Amino acid sequence: MTLRPTHTKHHAPSAKKAVTGANKAKVAKPPAKKPALPRTAETPPSRPMAPQARFEFFRRLRELNPEPKTELEYSTAFELLIAVLLSAQATDVSVNKATRKLFPIANTPQALLDLGEEGLRERISTIGLYKAKAANTLATCRLLLERHGGEVPGDRESLEQLPGVGRKTANVVLNTWFRQPAMAVDTHIFRVANRTGLAPGKDVRAVEDALLKRVPAEFLMDAHHWLILHGRYVCKAQKPDCGRCVVRDLCNFRHKAALSASG
Repeated sequence: MTLRPTHTKHHAPSAKKAVTGANKAKVAKPPAKKPALPRTAETPPSRPMAPQARFEFFRRLRELNPEPKTELEYSTAFELLIAVLLSAQATDVSVNKATRKLFPIANTPQALLDLGEEGLRERISTIGLYKAKAANTLATCRLLLERHGGEVPGDRESLEQLPGVGRKTANVVLNTWFRQPAMAVDTHIFRVANRTGLAPGKDVRAVEDALLKRVPAEFLMDAHHWLILHGRYVCKAQKPDCGRCVVRDLCNFRHKAALSASG
């Protein structure tokens, strides 16, 4: 029997594969993506700040602004109460514009009642929700006269019984006028507390309680104002100005390096 030699077939690489290989060699790798920057303040809370960092955080804010003040304009406890009541969902600037016209003619409970609801509405119409605020303001004036001799009470329970006065408003009055260590948590403070890791919390009350617990005692009286101003002008909602933040190295916000570079 004659054995025929076997032949092994060698297949040349297909044109398709060859072209694909060539293309892979030519295509450059895409550049690394830059860290995504937060579009709003709704970012996950940062990890909690260490006690030593919290102390240094407030020490620096105090050094920058030794005597922080509210930007609302007032000269009496009653004017402060009304200004804070009017500031709900409104800017301090808009409230000040209205009260500069209002307070010279009516800055006591009786004077506001004498002005009447229509007269009050006319003078605060540039502020959001002015109709409801006018009604609450006059109802508050009546209760102040009936229960407190026209004076602003210095305890939380009495303040919160006034129409339009909630926990935040009461805290502002207690802290700013009566110099009690109260913490009024607005959107600025809520954002700063969570973003920096100073006092993370899922809601306003949780942040308030955490701040009262974690802010060092020597800074507690003015912490409310420092945090509001820091949130309003530096640690802003849409574009935090990390590049000029004096507490940047203490902050646990994960986007701070990218924001500092982009600023």
